[in-house]
Amino acid sequence: MSGKGGVGKSAVTAALGIVAARRGLSVLTISMTEDLGLGAHLGVDRLGYSPQEIRPGIHGMTIDRSYALDEYIRLQLHAPRIAPLGPVARGLNALADTVPGIRDIITIGKALFEAGRDRWDLVIADAPPLGQVTSYLRAPETIASLVPVGRVRDQALRYQAQLADPGFSGLALVTTAEELPVVETLEAFDGIAEAVTISAVITNRLLSPLGVSEATVLAQPAGAHRDAGLLHRGLRRGQRRWNGQLPDGPQLPYLFGVHTPGEVAVRIADQLGEAL
Repeated sequence: MSGKGGVGKSAVTAALGIVAARRGLSVLTISMTEDLGLGAHLGVDRLGYSPQEIRPGIHGMTIDRSYALDEYIRLQLHAPRIAPLGPVARGLNALADTVPGIRDIITIGKALFEAGRDRWDLVIADAPPLGQVTSYLRAPETIASLVPVGRVRDQALRYQAQLADPGFSGLALVTTAEELPVVETLEAFDGIAEAVTISAVITNRLLSPLGVSEATVLAQPAGAHRDAGLLHRGLRRGQRRWNGQLPDGPQLPYLFGVHTPGEVAVRIADQLGEAL
């Protein structure tokens, strides 16, 4: 799952996990960058590196790069275990941050590794926003071009093939029906589609029809009710314009009122289940 920051990507990730679990699937949800957004929408304070059961059928985790790099070195490269503690952890993080492609391939590689395990029917990764996700998707290609031979190159090519396989991976893009999110979503298509199949575009926070005509709104006395009616109609008109430029896909309503992140995810899941 990716999308421009602020469009509700983490909420939709959690909601999709809830929908899948309701249908009897064993689901792992992964935060690829930080755990606060996804964790809050799953109803927990924090997510750790080890998958934790959050509710029946749903586990959650966040990717800690030092642990992921240690795991990659041990499992993929068959090197002795390195305990990612203290100076070692800081060294691994420094390596992941400075070597081109290492941070990205370690992060997306962990998600792909979990997706290949028999333990899960579905793995949903809350990926970085659109401005960053392309570098993660292209990381296997980057590493393969830097390393001419050996296990690292072989693993990178395997990751690249898994991302390109529509039977294994897909990318859902979350957006809102506003100018900047829609433009960024459409601009991302060409670069992203070369690395992974775009399986859905999900439009979030769509306003429902007001239920009365503009003439009825204008006939109201000047004041808050009239202003609110005109604002609603104007916003919805703009949403319809920008939504019309997006490909068909699930559409989620704007949730009025004050809700906790966990409540938001459940309510989106109710709508998303019907849309799917």
